[in-house]
Amino acid sequence: MTLVKSDWRTVTTFLDSAVAAGAAPGAVLGVSVAGIRFIHATGQLGADESQSVSSATVYDLASLTKVVGLTTALMLAVEEGTMNLDLPVQRYVPAFIGAGKDRVTLRMLLAHAGGLPPWRPLFRETTSRSEAFALVNVTPLGWAPGTNEGYSDLGIIVLTQAVEAVYRERLDSLLHRRLFQPLGMESVGYLPAAAARARIAPTELDPWRGRVLRGEVHDENTARLDGVSGHAGLFGSAPDLLTFSEWLIDGWRGGQVGGRTDASLELSDRPSIRPSVLREFTRRQSIIPRSSRALGWDTPTTGGSSGSMLSSSSFGHTGFTGTSLWIDPERRLAIVLLSNRVNPTRNNPRWMAVRGAIADLVMTTLEGSR
Repeated sequence: MTLVKSDWRTVTTFLDSAVAAGAAPGAVLGVSVAGIRFIHATGQLGADESQSVSSATVYDLASLTKVVGLTTALMLAVEEGTMNLDLPVQRYVPAFIGAGKDRVTLRMLLAHAGGLPPWRPLFRETTSRSEAFALVNVTPLGWAPGTNEGYSDLGIIVLTQAVEAVYRERLDSLLHRRLFQPLGMESVGYLPAAAARARIAPTELDPWRGRVLRGEVHDENTARLDGVSGHAGLFGSAPDLLTFSEWLIDGWRGGQVGGRTDASLELSDRPSIRPSVLREFTRRQSIIPRSSRALGWDTPTTGGSSGSMLSSSSFGHTGFTGTSLWIDPERRLAIVLLSNRVNPTRNNPRWMAVRGAIADLVMTTLEGSR
């Protein structure tokens, strides 16, 4: 594979140093510019595992699941006319009941403006996926729909139910069949097979489960949901996330194929979404004044994980385990940064500043190569 022809030493030295200083046991950076890639792996699989990280290392993607998985499923549903973003959620999830919930739309939940609380300990309050769904559906709103922004895993769990109801298929199977398999994203999916665990970076020594997690979703509520939810649960590698990003960029720009070609992938098998749909999902919604939220996706903010140099049309997201993905479609640029900063404990804030710094260093490197 051809690499971006730039001097990446400033970027790689910074990432190597951050890992060596304990920001995470290891990390993989992936950059794609017009389909041409640069990938750098550094560190080791885990704090107590000396095996080196490689470009093929698979990480728990955490909340990148919201955009790579659930949001894309909703894009497909809107493209196909099976879901309408501005209809009440109750049209798709009748069990979503309670005061004010008749005014909550799919769009509001995607923009984290539906009024649901951020979280509740479903893994302690329920014993099955169906019980957890039922409890989320009757959770009272914290504020009136469309009046405040509140990042909510619960809202995404409701949307998970909506997608599964429309397609009559569990989310993991749907995404594998409609997205990951057609795009050749072999490492991306829920519930990794035991045989794949050797290449998966471990996450936390989890107090609830009493073991270091490897190939098991880190998010406790997703674990209660049988490992499959729209808010967390996906695993994947940097090269496959670059494949996903290149597909989105091609679609956003109205193209059919990107700079990367693969004879094993027939164009007719690739999922197709109109540019107008992709642009609607990735633009700031402004449901809440000054909110940076698009639909599922976020957009750049001062001091955020996107750094300070991406274009205004950029969109991205982060994940609790130490993951991030930013896409600048105007520049045909994608920046994937994967780590397991929660290994061996989530009490490690040192990774937070790395994301934005890496994004700016990537941009500086690319600008300097012109």
